[in-house]
Amino acid sequence: MAEVLVLSEADVAGVLDLEQLLVALADALVRHSAGEASVPPRVAASAEGGILGAMPVHLPGVALGAKLVSVFPGNHRRGRPSHQALIALFDQADGTPLAVMDGTLITAARTGAAAAVAAGALARPDAAVLAILGAGVQGRSHLEAFPLVRDFGEIRVASRTPGHADALAEGHPVARSAGSFEAAVAGADVVCCCTDAHEPILRAGWLAPGAHVSSVGGTFGPELDPAIVRTGRVFVEWRGAATTPPPAGAHDLHGLDPAAVTEIGEVLAGTRPGRTSRDELTVYKSTGHAVEDAAAAGLVYRRAVATGTGTVISI
Repeated sequence: MAEVLVLSEADVAGVLDLEQLLVALADALVRHSAGEASVPPRVAASAEGGILGAMPVHLPGVALGAKLVSVFPGNHRRGRPSHQALIALFDQADGTPLAVMDGTLITAARTGAAAAVAAGALARPDAAVLAILGAGVQGRSHLEAFPLVRDFGEIRVASRTPGHADALAEGHPVARSAGSFEAAVAGADVVCCCTDAHEPILRAGWLAPGAHVSSVGGTFGPELDPAIVRTGRVFVEWRGAATTPPPAGAHDLHGLDPAAVTEIGEVLAGTRPGRTSRDELTVYKSTGHAVEDAAAAGLVYRRAVATGTGTVISI
């Protein structure tokens, strides 16, 4: 029998430190781009209302594990998260099960934090206005993470449900709700797309020169106006985002020359350039990546063991 540590959502929340996560994610993305991780493309089974994805990963010295994640957009109407997940970790030496933990909070936190890492590398140093499009789980995750990489004096939140934007903005001292996506984006230095849209919600004509665009939605369709992808310099977690069909790859990058995209880990490592001019449009398109789960789950597991958090069961 294996002694397995079980961590609830509350357990994960109690040990997951966002600033430490930013550091762990940056390291994981650099190591992935250097070829140090074993990460097969995500696979998914289709169900009537969504998908169930499987994301195995080995990042040596950090974690050997897999995430099972369901994506059911209709859950918003049921009062449940659209993304729900479990993460299992195994001993890297002999494959013995070590832990099973809630992955829903980890997925939310690592997605916003990885986007913030990318923004830290790509947004103009003096970026002062942040627009967040979408006021759900990812809107909140981005609102928590992005102020850690830039000193935003103004944060605008917009949602297709205005009351959601009002509620999210109320929780941050410099955030306010905007009446529309276009109003939120006007003059913004950094624009975050955090929706479950099936078609573009951000238009190229709305963007100010030198903006940084971050898109983490689009599981079932593109979030971005194709003109944004054509005119901007595109950065990804992995080059397969442009070459692999969804759900592993990105709808937004379909047909894009993979040579035209840069992995954010390459920018962080200094092996390829990031922003090259003040007026350049930079675009970070996330599909979610298992090295991010490895970084987050490994961090959670180590802190849980150190603090005696969670419940041990025999399997």
